[in-house]
Parts: sequence; C-alpha cells; structure tokens
Amino acid sequence: MLYYALKVFISAIVIVAISEIAKRNTGFAVLVASLPLTSLLAFIWLHLEGTASSQIADLSRQVLWLVLPSLLLFLLLPMLLKQGLGFWLSLSPSATVTIGCYFVFFFILRRIELGL
Repeated sequence: MLYYALKVFISAIVIVAISEIAKRNTGFAVLVASLPLTSLLAFIWLHLEGTASSQIADLSRQVLWLVLPSLLLFLLLPMLLKQGLGFWLSLSPSATVTIGCYFVFFFILRRIELGL
C-alpha cells in the first residue's frame, strides 16, 4: 500500500509542479509539460515492479502511435480560444474530437495489427 501511495504522490507532484511553473515561466512550463513524463513514470514503475523489458518496449511503441491523435487537442484548443469561445467552450469540442480520433486510431491500428 505504501508503494502505491508513493507512486500517486510522485505522479501528483509532477502535475502540480507543471502548473506552478506555468504561473512563473510559461516557456519552462511548456518544456516540462511536453516531456513524456507520464510515460516515463509508467516505464519506471513497470521496471521497478519486474515487468519484462519486452513488455515495456511494446508499451513504448504503442504510446508512440497514440501520441498522434492527442496532437489534435493541441491544434484545436488554441485555435478555438483565439476565436474567443472561452476556455470551457474551447476545451469541450477539442477533447471530444481528440477522443473520437483515438477511437478511429484504435480501429485502424487493430486492423493493421500493431498490437493495440
């Protein structure tokens, strides 16, 4: 139980750190936020738990493919915000389109048998 609490604590610290850094220096916050910290933490936790390297490699490869649909969020959100829609009205369709793209990607990647 202590191990899981440590994992949650470290993961939460990363998220809080990014939001706090953004208040002071957006350039540095962008750099930190763009790092694949979630994936890195997952890889580290899996390794520490004794997961086979081949499974971690498969996870890494699969994450690569699923980064592509997530890029839609980062394209749509600023476009909609600049149109003056407001945060929630911009975030909602951006997230919805991104989720839809994930479903399309899952379907395509399963069809071409990339192991997702």
